[in-house]
Amino acid sequence: MKVAVLGAGAIGSYVGVSLCRAGAEVHLIARGPHLEAVRRAGVRVHSPRGDFTARPNATDDPREIGPVDHVFLGLKANQYASAGPLVRPLLHERTSIIAAQNGIPWWYFHKLPGPYEDRRVEAVDPGGAVSATLPVDRAIGCVVYAATEICAPGEIRHLEGTRLSIGEPDGSISARCTEFSEAMIAGGLKCPVEPELRQDIWTKLMGNIAFNPISALTRATMLGICRHPGTRGLVMQMMRETLDVAERLGVRPAVSIERRLAGAERTGEHKTSMLQDLEKGKPLELDAILTAVVELADLTGAEVPTLRVVNALAGLLNDQLKGTA
Repeated sequence: MKVAVLGAGAIGSYVGVSLCRAGAEVHLIARGPHLEAVRRAGVRVHSPRGDFTARPNATDDPREIGPVDHVFLGLKANQYASAGPLVRPLLHERTSIIAAQNGIPWWYFHKLPGPYEDRRVEAVDPGGAVSATLPVDRAIGCVVYAATEICAPGEIRHLEGTRLSIGEPDGSISARCTEFSEAMIAGGLKCPVEPELRQDIWTKLMGNIAFNPISALTRATMLGICRHPGTRGLVMQMMRETLDVAERLGVRPAVSIERRLAGAERTGEHKTSMLQDLEKGKPLELDAILTAVVELADLTGAEVPTLRVVNALAGLLNDQLKGTA
């Protein structure tokens, strides 16, 4: 099995070296000091489950790799539309694209029976730009439940969790999902193939939709948001509105708001990915995490006043970061 990891940051590198341990032919597409370190000495993973090192191939030019069986996307969702030049050299007629992203994916309504089948979500696929780059028939969804970070070039710290759920948009247990899942499991990860992956998407989104933008607006950690009565109440209201949208689309996450809050509180003084991006001056991954849900609320007739207010505030902050406000 030949795999290219496009966006070899913390999660991408962790997945890549795990697949490498399983015997897959793995190519990391990276740049800068991280690329140099991987070329020189491989990737070192520091983990509570035991440290290890693996030596995948590494390059900054996908043309050196050529077509692969699977492309694992470790990019932010807001980078997808511009990724065409990096993705195209990696594709043959059966190549799958496994997108490990937060929030609502661009393929959400693809092959989903019902009134919205194959509808495009404008917030995450503006004008069809993402679908043109990442064709929906190649897409395999992926929800990440692992926490990792780059602690130095070529070094990944695995904090917790090893589960990356994957699934086909049509809910089938396909050969390509099974092949990728088996390789991930052989590499030491949990990778169930979920017929109802959209349930996983909304379960994780319950937390991201509230904690990510609030943390960016307040600079607070997960624990700080949970312990402040005002923001704790805000999180709960945002979660309630999100669940209403999900239910109107036929999804009922099994995790309660209270359990989701308790899990967030256990993470302690953790900075969300959106706060980390803010501190680095990077654009926020807002469209997939929050704006798309507001769009889906408009589609389904859900009342989401709190989501709208937070989306407006975080949107202005994001425009300022991008220099468009």
